[in-house]
Amino acid sequence: MYEISTLPSGLRVITAPTDATAAVTVLVLAGAGSRYEEPAERGISHFLEHMFFKGGKKYKNTKEVAAAIDSVGGEFNAFTGKEYAGYYVKVTGGHVALACDVLGDMLQHASFPQEEIEKERGVIMEEERMYQDTPMYRAGWDFELLLYGDQPLGWDTIGTEEVIRRVDQVDFQAHKDRLYTPDNLVAAFAGSIDHKKAVALAEKAFGAIKGKKTREFPKFTSYGKENLYLRSKQTEQAHLVLGVPGLPHEHPDRFAQKLLGVMLGGTMSSRMFLNIREARGLCYYISTEVDEYLDAGSLTTRAGVDQSRLAEAITAVREEYRACAAGGVTEEELHRAKEYIKGKSVLGLEDSEERAHFVGKQVLLYPEVMTLEEYLKRIDAVTKKQVDALAKKLLVPAEMRLVVIGSEKDEKKLRTLLH
Repeated sequence: MYEISTLPSGLRVITAPTDATAAVTVLVLAGAGSRYEEPAERGISHFLEHMFFKGGKKYKNTKEVAAAIDSVGGEFNAFTGKEYAGYYVKVTGGHVALACDVLGDMLQHASFPQEEIEKERGVIMEEERMYQDTPMYRAGWDFELLLYGDQPLGWDTIGTEEVIRRVDQVDFQAHKDRLYTPDNLVAAFAGSIDHKKAVALAEKAFGAIKGKKTREFPKFTSYGKENLYLRSKQTEQAHLVLGVPGLPHEHPDRFAQKLLGVMLGGTMSSRMFLNIREARGLCYYISTEVDEYLDAGSLTTRAGVDQSRLAEAITAVREEYRACAAGGVTEEELHRAKEYIKGKSVLGLEDSEERAHFVGKQVLLYPEVMTLEEYLKRIDAVTKKQVDALAKKLLVPAEMRLVVIGSEKDEKKLRTLLH
């Protein structure tokens, strides 16, 4: 179960206690992902995430922030997505106050020293180059740009080199003031802690944060019209992403979509894995993933294959989509997929970090907050008829988009493989 309270400032606090662990994760989520950026700010959300760790009033630099958590054997990290950013500390139950103290100091008193900004530019540029040199990541970014178009949902979170080299202290402070406000923050506590204690700690650590959110992201309106993006590059493998527009998070069939993704390529007993990797030996990695945003979504299959077998692999993935659309799924597949999701969910939420994320994200983004039990019931309630109808609706050739990174240069040839 969970409990939610709202501090006088407007900041929401949710707890998901459990006796099954000695750990506590304190996670602060902000509605401050890269979708909130304008073209001249691309990458500032992710850069700002880095800068919060450069010190505040009490913990004055990166070393002091790290030493405080390291001294109690804790873990801390942060992340930036399209729709939100998160900052967490995971400690044993006796050190929750320290976790809150560190996070509160970062979020309230970060000063973004210019000299630290200059150093961090290089760090982020190297991070960007790492992703550029990792085709399986780059292909996913290229697919989102192809699918969603040249607008915030289609941009990668790392941003552009021009922005990374230009933003300064004033830009970071302005971005923080716009979005890191009590009405746009959620503090999630999970693990060995009770709600009353969590609320008291949150009030002490985060209660003085002030302001009102002053920016909304542009609503998504339509998917891109192009169906192919080819990035010619000398790589050992060709990397492909073949997918279709999917359902947004609030769509009533989103649970059917999750199950469809699992049956297509979410497990080692899925269709893609058995029919393309095992039966044909076409690839080492292949998987199907479902991404859900507030107002858009996608279903994609990605794989890395020998350059000479790229066309064969694209055709094989396309045919698995077509077969599923035409013939649906079996009751046995659906049962396995349900049990897989249920088992993974239960095991995952034994970890306090995952537990905090599960409840915190819901409070921040969605109108409804489900318990694990309610979530599992929604999965169980999906019928074969629902999945079959969704597969027929989504997996159509006219909606398929393809991204390839590799030595292939013939776009015309690749386009013919989509139909």
